Amino acid sequence: MKKASTHIEKELVKFKPQKEALLSIGIFDGVHLGHQRLLSYLKRQAESKNCLSGVVTFKTHPESVLSSGTTVPWLVQLEDRVALIREIGIDIIVVLPFTLELSRLSAREFIQILKKSLKMCGLIIGPDFALGRNREGNIENLRSLGRELGFSVEVFPSVTLDGTIISSSIIRRSLLQGDIKKVERLVGRRFSIKGQVISGDRRGTTLGFPTANLKIEPDQALPADGVYATMVYIDRQPLPAVTNIGVRPTFGGNERFVETHVLDYSGNLLGQQLKVEFLERIREEKRFATAEDLKAQIIKDIEKARKILAGQ
Repeated sequence: MKKASTHIEKELVKFKPQKEALLSIGIFDGVHLGHQRLLSYLKRQAESKNCLSGVVTFKTHPESVLSSGTTVPWLVQLEDRVALIREIGIDIIVVLPFTLELSRLSAREFIQILKKSLKMCGLIIGPDFALGRNREGNIENLRSLGRELGFSVEVFPSVTLDGTIISSSIIRRSLLQGDIKKVERLVGRRFSIKGQVISGDRRGTTLGFPTANLKIEPDQALPADGVYATMVYIDRQPLPAVTNIGVRPTFGGNERFVETHVLDYSGNLLGQQLKVEFLERIREEKRFATAEDLKAQIIKDIEKARKILAGQ
């Protein structure tokens, strides 16, 4: 495993902590309420010990590497995940590529790299945490390594909401069900996506409701197909909108689109990067007999969206 160790050490060479660091390791996808509380606790503990606080996370989802053919959609893309962790006040954020070589490192090898490169003085982890080859670095074994190598291991309890442990997988499941309100409660903020506005077939314009068609990263988790009341950020300014996710069944489509109609807006958005925040699902996607029937439904959707957005 010399090759993998050397590669990770090269990734870590730019980090030169001036003092010891208290670390947490994980994917932190979604940076949900559970993650936020763990990381806030990490920050406070590091300050009390006069240490730096640090997070080690990954560019690639481990399941996508370890389970051939499995693609795990991201709740939050890497750039935003790092920004959200930074907002909590974490001093060091290390992003490593998760590879098969890394997965084959023993727990001892990986810990020794962290000790050497980041001056790790301790770990704060969740109750189901494990690292290293075949997940051998479970809590018991990490504590044993800690006694031998000189670092602390503290387990931060799971955070629950309505009796359910908050997890990224629960949030993905709620998204697939279109339960945007539940996702917002679990994450602690509105679910959002980003995408560049690209040229479309102008069907929305033909119907009288021009839409911005968004190019979304293929590994981005999306809510269930349907129509949503949303806020769209244009040059950081929030504007009310209605967003449709789906295949446009009225027109016989099978490709999935994300398109948003910004209410009372007439500017040209082509090429712009938009952020879309989801407030509430208005209805599921359905096929209409005619374009006129669809147009009549869109008018109703907009009316409902205005009421939702007015009461936010």
